[in-house]
Amino acid sequence: MTNFTPREIVSELDRYIIGQNGAKRAVAVALRNRWRRQQVDAELRDEISPKNIIMIGATGVGKTEIARRLAKLAQAPFIKVEASKFTEVGYVGRDVESMVRDLVELAVIMVREREAQKVRLKAEEQAEEKLLDLLLPGDATLASAADNSASSTRDKMRRLLRMGELDERFVELEIEENNIPAMEVLTPPGAEEMGFNIKEMFGNIFPKKTRRQRLRVADARQIIIDQEADKLVDMDNVKQLARELTEQSGIIFIDEIDKVASQGGNHGGEVSREGVQRDILPIVEGSTVNTKYGAVKTDHILFIAAGAFHVAKPSDLIPELQGRFPIRVELDNLGEAEFVRILTEPKNSLVNQYQALLATEGIELQFSDEAIAEIARTAAQVNDEAENIGARRLHTIMEKLLEQISFDAPELPDKVIRIEAQQVRERLSDIVSDQNLTRFIL
Repeated sequence: MTNFTPREIVSELDRYIIGQNGAKRAVAVALRNRWRRQQVDAELRDEISPKNIIMIGATGVGKTEIARRLAKLAQAPFIKVEASKFTEVGYVGRDVESMVRDLVELAVIMVREREAQKVRLKAEEQAEEKLLDLLLPGDATLASAADNSASSTRDKMRRLLRMGELDERFVELEIEENNIPAMEVLTPPGAEEMGFNIKEMFGNIFPKKTRRQRLRVADARQIIIDQEADKLVDMDNVKQLARELTEQSGIIFIDEIDKVASQGGNHGGEVSREGVQRDILPIVEGSTVNTKYGAVKTDHILFIAAGAFHVAKPSDLIPELQGRFPIRVELDNLGEAEFVRILTEPKNSLVNQYQALLATEGIELQFSDEAIAEIARTAAQVNDEAENIGARRLHTIMEKLLEQISFDAPELPDKVIRIEAQQVRERLSDIVSDQNLTRFIL
């Protein structure tokens, strides 16, 4: 695990997320505690459970982004699930254990890519030999006859291949085809794993088919490298490492947790909501989930729950589940000042994104400081007068502002476009003046 201090973690999150220092500090400590746990004695290590976090805040204030960036920083498998998509056992819908299975699937992909990188050099060497065999089909026969000219020709071709001189030549390559017929396996609720096993069984029954395809040497080289790397990677080892990575470093972000909070009553949807909470509880507490890669323990997976809690309150969750989320952080609503910073400061800011997109058409897009301030003011006003959707409002505002420019971009003679505050007011005036704002911005 990457050895970042809490201050370094917060500093890294600051590059992408504006404000929300309380939430950043909470997740930074949670991540650092994982590293600390790895340093203690093995006997005590298993007793230290992760301090799960519940984030409380309106939509669009950065809850998901904080969790996603944290997982990327930790190089850990991360999935986001919505609590409202799950149903308790006995109802039609997703089984809560599927979130752990999805996490393991991601871990397998991560580990396989990492292991493939380790053997890439050897795979490239083997791919080079295979390409030379394709470019010199009679070479092996000549070499066996002790013909020195064959080996010298092969060496010359090898040099040309490494220099890229042969990239535009064509070779015929055998490529495997997926011969498994498309099918949907219907299983009872809670038995998704059965569907996976049936599909795998059918995959082994149908023989693999190959077809010959004519490709450029440059394209064929990448395909052969990938094929050779797959052969060199030990999938049994990958599965074991993926299970360990999931158990020790996995992060599950459960969004819309407030949607399954029970608000009193004992019938109808309330029973189902409480049932979902009771099904989630053992996963968060620590249990063993069977996956197609083997049994996975959830004891040390970090769970981050989030919800707007406009109607329900965190105290409406069942007490047992509340107890499994000891850290609670409330995220601040975003206003005009935060919108100005969001538009300009982050590494992947919206302004940078639109400038990069239009640069592909040869257009240099510029924004004055007054224009940025006007965009932020408009977004804050619309949020106040309509539904408050936080920073997501900036996406719709920017799309509306640049819609005509984006449409005309390929034909525009002027390749430098500067957006001023007056243009922003003109383009967005109909949105701001209309009382029923939801007709214009969703």
